[in-house]
Amino acid sequence: MEYSTVLYEIRDGVAVITLNRPDRMNAINHQMQYDLVEALLEANQDANVGAIVWTGAGRAFCAGADIARFEAGPGEGRTAPMPRAEWVSLVLSSKPIVCAVNGPAIGAGLTRTLACDVRLASTRATFSMRFIRLGLVPELGSTYFLPQIVGLQAATELSLSGRTIEASEALALGLVYKVVEPEDLLPAALTLARSFAENPPAALLAVKRLLRENAVEKDIQTVMLKEGEAFRRCQVTAEHREAVAAFREKRRPDFRGLAQK
Repeated sequence: MEYSTVLYEIRDGVAVITLNRPDRMNAINHQMQYDLVEALLEANQDANVGAIVWTGAGRAFCAGADIARFEAGPGEGRTAPMPRAEWVSLVLSSKPIVCAVNGPAIGAGLTRTLACDVRLASTRATFSMRFIRLGLVPELGSTYFLPQIVGLQAATELSLSGRTIEASEALALGLVYKVVEPEDLLPAALTLARSFAENPPAALLAVKRLLRENAVEKDIQTVMLKEGEAFRRCQVTAEHREAVAAFREKRRPDFRGLAQK
């Protein structure tokens, strides 16, 4: 499918979704919101896709929400509700998503990455929770995700100051997993995404769910109960049988072939 504000392609089992409003630093307007959701749905419904890379065209990853949306007011110029909850739930239940942050990721451009699985950054990337400077509060579950990622104190400072940080500080805080040179960013993201994509899809989703749920679970017995239930479900899957058979036959397992049947 073709989209007006994002580019979509598949590279060796990885769907690459690129924000494509470079003249606006990939600022998010209503159309881009819906295109992103539709592109993610397409990737998740395609058995040939095992993981997703999300990046931006031009010099920015995403400069945040298009200011025209704020000027229009909270209810004007819109044909349907903004899919904030849909975005978060879709990302959490999605195939693994690697964000390749190639430039500024500001406000909404940052919060949309926080529910994703891994963030890689170019040395040219910058990050800001700028909402406070617009008299707004963070959105898209970021007051839940950001403290988990960088800790409560760092999340508080970033959110209350609204300051912009460089990629090196984002790495030190744990906001990004790795920082690479601009020309190495997409290859690094694709390599990481492929390392996820080669694993069994159902088990990947189960691991994602356990990590999210158990990260904030205070009772270790509940954590182990959830793990045990998920473990038993995985034991009876075709994926597990294929993994065992491949081990015995000394070959690589074909999980993608199972997904296509």
